[in-house]
Amino acid sequence: MNHLAHVFLAPDSPEARVGSILGDFARGVDIAALPYAVRQGVRHHRAVDSFTDQHPDVLASKQVFSRQRRRFAGVALDILYDHFLLKHWSRFSELEQDQFIRLIYWELQEHEHLMPSPMARVTRRMVGYDWFGAYKDLERVGYALDRVADRIRFRNSFAGIITEIQTNQAELEQNFLSFFPDLQKFAGDIE
Repeated sequence: MNHLAHVFLAPDSPEARVGSILGDFARGVDIAALPYAVRQGVRHHRAVDSFTDQHPDVLASKQVFSRQRRRFAGVALDILYDHFLLKHWSRFSELEQDQFIRLIYWELQEHEHLMPSPMARVTRRMVGYDWFGAYKDLERVGYALDRVADRIRFRNSFAGIITEIQTNQAELEQNFLSFFPDLQKFAGDIE
């Protein structure tokens, strides 16, 4: 899952939501030295990722991508799932979407002291460029995916993956709508 889904599913505290993003930046971080709620968010992140990686609907979605791009399907789905979460927000939350996003951005700014510097740099860009708001638009999802492709340090076929997403959008969206309630239930049961 990507950042929006992680904070959406995280335990209900600013520190746990920071931890739910920190899960992607934990390499080299002494997790044991972090406050309990941040550690809880990191554990939550890892459990959500593990559940997601094994879910039949996610595995089926990875198979719709061409052989040369399938290696990166998980990365593409992470960002695409934030798009689908935003698109179908009212199915999964009673909170007002824009209000939630503003809250998360505020929490990330207020709790930057809990972040390693690479995460702080990313969250500043996330807030400054309104990544979550951008994910409402599928074209901007394509732009984000191409930016990820640019950062891959080896020759790859990831750029342009949005064309495969557009071709298979109905199936990918249906798989998400089948998968996400299962994930939401699982995430709510994590202790």
